[in-house]
Amino acid sequence: MSDLIHATSVIATKRDGAELTTPQIDWVVDAYTRGDVAPEQMSSLLMAIVLRGMTRREIDDWTRAMIDSGTRMDFSGLRRGGAVLPTVDKHSTGGVGDKITLPLAPVVASFGVAVPQLSGRGLGHTGGTLDKRADLTTAEMHAQLENVGAVICAAGADLAPADRKLYALRDVTGTVESVPLIASSIMSKKIAEGTGALVLDVKVGSGAFLPDEALARQLAQTMVSLGVDAGVRTTALLTDMDSPLGLTAGNAVEVAESLEVLAGGGPSDVVELTIALAREMLDAAGVLDADPAAALADGSAMDTWRAMITAQGGDPDAPLPRAPHTDDVTAQTSGYVHRIDARAVGDAAWLLGAGRSRPGEAVQASAGVVMHAKPGDRISAGSPLFTLHTQTPERFDAARARLDEAAVILPDSPSAIRPIVLDRIG
Repeated sequence: MSDLIHATSVIATKRDGAELTTPQIDWVVDAYTRGDVAPEQMSSLLMAIVLRGMTRREIDDWTRAMIDSGTRMDFSGLRRGGAVLPTVDKHSTGGVGDKITLPLAPVVASFGVAVPQLSGRGLGHTGGTLDKRADLTTAEMHAQLENVGAVICAAGADLAPADRKLYALRDVTGTVESVPLIASSIMSKKIAEGTGALVLDVKVGSGAFLPDEALARQLAQTMVSLGVDAGVRTTALLTDMDSPLGLTAGNAVEVAESLEVLAGGGPSDVVELTIALAREMLDAAGVLDADPAAALADGSAMDTWRAMITAQGGDPDAPLPRAPHTDDVTAQTSGYVHRIDARAVGDAAWLLGAGRSRPGEAVQASAGVVMHAKPGDRISAGSPLFTLHTQTPERFDAARARLDEAAVILPDSPSAIRPIVLDRIG
């Protein structure tokens, strides 16, 4: 087949707006994964895909080829007390203050459902902050799911390795923001993971990966179709990310907020989205008449959280890191908060040290932004609007500058607050 198909012919096909054939896709994904297609050649093909798009059949083939590049996990044999455990996972497209996975997995697991939450290394909320093991063997994952019901750990290197290699290339070639490439990237990993059901949280708004609602909706619909066609019961919620989720953005500050939710408190929007996604997941797993709010109120979700952290070698009672330096950003006028720009808050947290500037750079576990008001709240001039946390106070000026116009404060209260859940797809 290599005599008939080669990199330049595949690039030219898509460059000229034609559909890639199934053999072309199978060959190029496999050849790039093995190192037989050069990065500059794959970069050209990815850019052609960004500009020309892909048909639904091409997306299906591209996703399947990435799945076939590695191994598939199988959780169908999980049992507890002789009964088969249903499995369900959640994936979020990411946003500012999106700490939902931390309370959500224990809530769902407390109802006798296995939640294999395999995540990327970018989820700084749970890593070193809680001294939790992120790398587990397949046998350890199976044992923990049967005994505890939930696991949050890193996906193995042999799970869709083509996607890992392609994503690194997309990240440095300006080819990330493409619905076909995003959908196939996410779903190749989730299908290969072997979960029986999947709920997608697709963010919309300034702090979202795809701020445009039409594109976010297209992404959700594409991913749901890919999942269903692969035999995974899949639904999606379109959720608001125009304002940050909750009152924190960072690492330890987000973990603290998640623990508040697990203890039966926490910001109302975080609680609302946790319960909405939990209901979707439980329904997908076939658990009817479950009340996720009750699991938060009666402590069963917290019990599962503590068991999960302990099982992965962490100490659930360990104190969270605290930043040695804080600085308040105050409101310049009195009035009602109409909007807090999620992107600006996320950028400020990154500038304070909560994210990486380059691969391998250390992240400050205690860095982040704490917000003191949400849209709809009244605030007085001079009152704290944001509190900045960092280990390196020289970062304050850049973060303050980014937050300079992040909040819109007007004399009259807003007529309506954008809902958390905008739509359901699937």
